[in-house]
Amino acid sequence: MTLFKKILSIFNQTNDMNKFLILGIGNIGLEYKDTRHNIGFEVLDKLADQLDTKFESVKLAQRAEGKIKGKKVVLIKPTNYVNNSGKSLFYWHKKEKISIQNILVICDDLNLYFGNIKLKSSGSSGGHNGLKDIEKHLETYNYPRLRIGISNNEKVSKTDYVLGKWNKFEKSKIDIISISAIDIIYSFIQVGIETTMNSFNKKNFI
Repeated sequence: MTLFKKILSIFNQTNDMNKFLILGIGNIGLEYKDTRHNIGFEVLDKLADQLDTKFESVKLAQRAEGKIKGKKVVLIKPTNYVNNSGKSLFYWHKKEKISIQNILVICDDLNLYFGNIKLKSSGSSGGHNGLKDIEKHLETYNYPRLRIGISNNEKVSKTDYVLGKWNKFEKSKIDIISISAIDIIYSFIQVGIETTMNSFNKKNFI
């Protein structure tokens, strides 16, 4: 274990276990609204509405906070684009003193069919540049993530596809997918990741 990881381990032991950090991966700016890469932002926007809270511009992010069953929930939308998501996550992870096990990253996933949502406690980036950057900053791939399927059925380039707008069918299902993702977030906070994975990971949400 490196010195950094030892320090981080000690730091995590002092964290408030009743605080959670939910980070949605996406690109800031109106030109990226309704693009597949921004599903993390869409979920957080709907969650913020449910919690009756608003995002404010802060260092490296737009930030909101609320409570779920008495537990503080910090919502983060990084403002330094998908490929630099780790910088924002690491900063707010330290500032809020939130344990890695109480972090949940929401991202799009080309390797899952559209309509599939999978909660994972760890794993590879799967080629997602935002997850690669998070892994680099945290120096671990052992952090919870909620992967929302956007499979590339149109067989266009990866970059064009993830930065493309939802098609008509996808757009009609986004509210259902976002609400389902929020149900998973609530469960993750209330009963933990293992029970939540067992309850939701075999479902198709559309």
